[in-house]
Amino acid sequence: MFVCFIIVALTGILKFRELLRPFNIPYDKLPMQQISILHDWTGIILVLLIFTHLVFQRNINSKKSLIVGALIVLVVAGVFLMINLFKLQSFFQGSENIKNLKNIEIMEYQGENLSSISDFRENSIKGSQYINIEDYVLNIDGLVDKKLTLTYDEVLNYDKYSKFVTLHCVEGWSVKILWEGVLLKDLLNEARVKPESNTVIFYAYDGYSSSLPLEYVMDNDIILAYKMNGVTIPPERGFPFQVVAEDKWGYKWVKWVTKIELSSDSNYKGYWEKSGYNQKGDLKGPIFEE
Repeated sequence: MFVCFIIVALTGILKFRELLRPFNIPYDKLPMQQISILHDWTGIILVLLIFTHLVFQRNINSKKSLIVGALIVLVVAGVFLMINLFKLQSFFQGSENIKNLKNIEIMEYQGENLSSISDFRENSIKGSQYINIEDYVLNIDGLVDKKLTLTYDEVLNYDKYSKFVTLHCVEGWSVKILWEGVLLKDLLNEARVKPESNTVIFYAYDGYSSSLPLEYVMDNDIILAYKMNGVTIPPERGFPFQVVAEDKWGYKWVKWVTKIELSSDSNYKGYWEKSGYNQKGDLKGPIFEE
């Protein structure tokens, strides 16, 4: 357990850029994806070792202790089984509502090797979401003169753009992807944003939210993506739409977008911002609020 604890502690420190700066450790040169995987699996092993120790540390020959230990193990196993069965049920139910997608992924763009869609790590707050696209609508409201309610196909009728942008996650991994989508600027221009608006808030199907400055969205041609590496974004990656918040940390890249709200609240805090993550989310800035 001691060895596992040391590994978890060291890899946890290496995952955060801010903790490395005082020691002049080159964060970008470290194999962060491998470090993150080692951190997560060692943590799981440590939890299992602690659990086993707590159950069997006392009188192992006591029939009562064995019965209690066995019951605890069965309860924990049952919980894990129920969670996994629920996920499988959600997957198969959701799959019935998803259109069959052409699965020919582009792996090279203008001489640059692309990351694979499978290189992403699942870290959403409620797991993958499966949206019935026949019932889907994108709402754009708030400080606008014209509220919009757009179907999936109506969004795709806007002019389409592509961008090669790298997503960087605060967990230490990154992916280079060719994104295709529509300009958020085009959607907002049609909604006619009111002068007092300064913030764009994105809401996701799973209850997640985050915000970006309106000026940033308009001046940087930020896109709402529906394709990655030439294929329609799969459900686990954010189908039908994901915000491509270039030069921002991954927690600003909202997936499964269902609503866009224009606001004058520049201090709006989304899911992770409420937990202390930096409001701006700039790659060159601090990860946490100072």
